[in-house]
Amino acid sequence: MATMSPNMTERRTISDRRANGSITSGKQMKALEWIPMLLLAIGGLNWGLVGLFNFNLVSFLFGEMTTLSRLVYIVVGLCALYSLYLSSRISSHK
Repeated sequence: MATMSPNMTERRTISDRRANGSITSGKQMKALEWIPMLLLAIGGLNWGLVGLFNFNLVSFLFGEMTTLSRLVYIVVGLCALYSLYLSSRISSHK
């Protein structure tokens, strides 16, 4: 039967392993950063549909300038502003 050395009994936490680089070597995006990027991509796809096929998916799903569709446009716009902040923050670290 194999024996464990005393060093093997200590367990490091995930944050310790990340700090030492054994899990990842770069910075990972948090959910708070992924969600705006995902919504920004969806907004970009909607604009692509409008430009290519004159089809507005938001209006199709939620109605022409209803409260809900306006809310979707506002959230996507806020996500665009946040992505500008995020990209400036990322570029200042390099």
